[in-house]
Parts: sequence; structure tokens; C-alpha cells
Amino acid sequence: MKSIYKYIAISLSLASLVGCKKYVDIKTQGNLVPNQTINYRYLLNNNSAFEPTASLGDYASSDIEINDASQVTSLLAGSFYLPFVKAYTWQTNIFPLGSSEETDQNWRALYANILVCNTIINELPTSDGTEAEKAALSAEAKVHRADAYLALVNTYAKPYNATTAVADLGVPLLLEQTISQKLNRASVRVIYDQILSDLTTAMESLPNSQALNNLPSKASAYGELARCYLLMHDYTNAGRYADMALAMRNTLVDLSAYTTSTINTYPTRFLNPEILLSRTPQDREAAYPPRIFKLSTQYRSLVLPTDLRYALFTTAGNLVSSDYDPNGRFFTKESAIGQPRNQGPSVPEMMLIRAEVYARNGDATNAMLWVNRLRQKRFRAADYVALTATSASDALVKVINERRIEFYGTSLRWYDMRRLKDEEPFRMTYTKTFNNVTYTLAPNSDRYVFPIAEVLRKTNPELEQNP
Repeated sequence: MKSIYKYIAISLSLASLVGCKKYVDIKTQGNLVPNQTINYRYLLNNNSAFEPTASLGDYASSDIEINDASQVTSLLAGSFYLPFVKAYTWQTNIFPLGSSEETDQNWRALYANILVCNTIINELPTSDGTEAEKAALSAEAKVHRADAYLALVNTYAKPYNATTAVADLGVPLLLEQTISQKLNRASVRVIYDQILSDLTTAMESLPNSQALNNLPSKASAYGELARCYLLMHDYTNAGRYADMALAMRNTLVDLSAYTTSTINTYPTRFLNPEILLSRTPQDREAAYPPRIFKLSTQYRSLVLPTDLRYALFTTAGNLVSSDYDPNGRFFTKESAIGQPRNQGPSVPEMMLIRAEVYARNGDATNAMLWVNRLRQKRFRAADYVALTATSASDALVKVINERRIEFYGTSLRWYDMRRLKDEEPFRMTYTKTFNNVTYTLAPNSDRYVFPIAEVLRKTNPELEQNP
């Protein structure tokens, strides 16, 4: 068993070197026999390799604000918090070259994931075991790789636009198990095509379900496809795959079963029936000061105090820290349930994709039906009032608002800001004030795309920077 863990450690440490041109081959060698299929099962069971996903968009979201004097002071006290502050304020250089925080851990974690996936996919065909066993393991790796590329392209590239995606710069597309390749950026279209290819070719060999949510299943792949097509503005396919995911898993956690004193019984992310594929933010420290998320004024205008997502998972500022504003409200779900927030596809996401597709097709009634199916599990019976919509356009606004409430503090709000920025009535200019300086994010801003860390470009000059 030690040799297995040794291989995992070697793979991950080499994966962390993405961005360096030095040739490294990470074929299985040493104490393990390279052609043993079971080795790849052990790699896929290592959730620390695959769960971390990008968190930069969480900070940039319009749903958080940092205006508490004590929190601002703490965040400015050292360079350790610099990337958080720079992402929050949409700055052009988040990881300054030569600083102690010059490495983008989001980029590193996602390409580490991809490198391990490539090793599994490339080596499996010549391993022992049955063809069915090898196909199943390869399928899992393809889902992980697709998820990583979907996070990368929605962090470091422009939002998908069918008319420009073939020319817009995406991210480096690495499909081999070495890091000797040049890091030229493939187009946004090429990256999305690869994501769709990985997911659709994996489908046949995936199990209907898995014992734990960190292991990909058919429901995981359907959920990833629904999310991917939504980001591509392909609402027909988004709705189709959301339906397929919901046909396999549609259970919701009933929040009315919990009180603040018993929230520790909330299901773990590996067993939570809502989660289709467990993904956690690369930076897991948003649960505690000073990086804890404060609900923005705009967000608080959308959520009712009786909404259990507010009542159970947010806390008054003075209860978070004695010197925080008692009138502020902070996101404390992670500390309440004792685990990081999920960023992966879920049953609520599929339900709200289904609702959005109905709204965009002019069917306000069914759109609100799906919204209310979710909301019924987010209120106590005495507090629940069904939402209604006066038109399909009104229903669409209510669906997007429900996504904001349900997915607070996750990448989905940032993804929505990107994909809706040119669409009425969601087209707007956002503002944030931090340390007495006001920052703006206009619909046509380049800051909807995060810069690539200069330390990567220093060793890989072919890696083009974002504007």
C-alpha cells in the first residue's frame, strides 16, 4: 500500500510543476508494476487530486462585499491575503511576480488534476484487466478532466460566444501525461469541444451511481454537460441533460429538518444526496475571518430572513468576530456544517437550469414550478409562500435570483455574471469600495477574465496574457 501512496504523491508533486518546460515523464514506475489496472483505481480514489477547483470567481462575485473596517485592516496586514483582495477588486495583476504570493494555486490545482487524468487515460489501454474495467476508469478520468477544463476556461478566458469562440483565447490544452509541451493557448471553442468530447465519450462506461459523490457517475456527466451547455447558451441541450441528470438523482435536502443547534447532522459532501459530483474551492479558508464572505447589500435585498439558507447559514457580524459590525451578515455555512461548500454540479443546479430553459422558452408557469419545488425545501412550512411570475421575462429574473440565493459563495454566481453581462435585464455595472477606493466592473470590462500569473509566463513566453 505504501508504494501506491508513493505513486500518488509523485504524480501530484510532478503535476504541481505545470508551467515549467523541463521534461517530466510520470508513467508508473518504481515499486508498482506499470500494467496493473488496479493502480489507476487507487489514483481515482484520491479525492484530494480531483476535488479542488477554482475559487477566484467566488471573491469577484457581486454577492460579497468587504466594508467592515476590522476585516479590511486584517486583509491588508500581510501579503498572504493579497490575491483575495486583488480578485475581489477585479485588478489586472493578482499574483505579482517576485511576491510571496506569485503562484496561482487555482491554475496549479486544476492542471495537477488534468495531468493525473492524462496519465490514467494514456496508460490504461496497455494495462491488464478487462476492457470494461479499463473503459470505466478512463471514463471517470475524462469527467474529472472535463470539469477541470470547464473551470479553467471560465476563469482565464472570455465567456463563450458562438461567433467569436473560434478566435478567443482559451487555455493550454494538455492531453498527454508529460509537461514537456508548450503552453500555447487553444481557442475557447477548442476547449469546449474537448469538454463535450470527454463527457460524451465517457457516458457509456460510467456507472449509474457511485458509493461516494467524489467518484464520477452518469449523473455527474449529465450534470457537467447541462452546466457546460448553459454556459454556451445552448439552452435546448442544457435542459436535455438537466432532465437526464434529474432522472437519475433528484433528492433534495429538506432544510426545515434542521435547527441551528443540530446543523452538525447535515449530510457530508461525499454522501449528500443533492451533490452529483463533489468539488470544493481550492482555497478552503473562506469559513473564517478575515476571508469570510460578507453578504452584499444587493444580495440581502433578494433573500428573506425566513429563508433557511439565510437563517441557518449566515450569521450576524458580531457573532463572527467581536469587532465586526453587528448589522452585517456573514456566510457561515462551511463552519456550521464542518466542511467546504460544494462547487460541483448538483440537484438544485439541474432544477434551476430546467427552470431557466422553461423561462427562456416563454413558459413562466413551468419555470416557477421548478423554482418552487426547490424553495419548498428551503423554508419551514409556516413561512413558505410560492413565487409567481407575471411573464416569462419576469420568471427568468426570478430564476436567476434564485440561483444567486441557492449558490451563494460559489463559482456559479461568477459564471452567471459572465454569461449574462450582455443580456437585458442583467446587463449592469458593478461597483465595490475597498479601503476607500471604488472599483467598477462594466459589461465590456476585460476584468471578467482573470490574468494569468506572470510567473507562468516568465518560464513559458508563448503563454499569452489576457488584456
